[in-house]
Amino acid sequence: MKAIQENTSTIFDFILHLKTIPRSGWQKKIGIKRPESVADHAYGVAAIAMILSDSKRLDSAKVLKMAILHDLAESITGDLTPEDGPKSKKTKLENLAMKKILSTLEPKTKNQYHAIWMEYQKNQTPEAKLLHQVDKLEMALQANIYKKFGYSKQKLKPFFDSAKKQITDPKIKKLLQKILLNS
Repeated sequence: MKAIQENTSTIFDFILHLKTIPRSGWQKKIGIKRPESVADHAYGVAAIAMILSDSKRLDSAKVLKMAILHDLAESITGDLTPEDGPKSKKTKLENLAMKKILSTLEPKTKNQYHAIWMEYQKNQTPEAKLLHQVDKLEMALQANIYKKFGYSKQKLKPFFDSAKKQITDPKIKKLLQKILLNS
């Protein structure tokens, strides 16, 4: 996989590069040789978040922007997992990467996207809280797909457990319970 040239790239290069970055947790923990890409994951998160955001009457336009931005830094950092180091290190690397990515935009757009990115990072607004939980729900849905492909339920258990631990919204928790019943 060829790295993109950060100093001459447009935001579109960063977005499209996500298609080439595998979700590393599936590789490292399950041994899946060709797992979903970060772009696959981001699309799933965006689609689910759109539906749930509308049902909760949240700012769906902001949620969709947040969903598209939420893993964009990984076009530079790669898909970092908790095993790659402390969360503070990941956050610092991702913030630096987002600064580089957003620097390719005109100031008004850059500032808007940076504000949405920071809102997601702080996880204090209803939109950010929804998206963080949808991120975990999508992970559980993907784990269920891999289970149906024949991957070990025992190896997938940490992914389901992580979702159970981090999803607190009653509506999303109910969706997760349906997934777990079918897994």
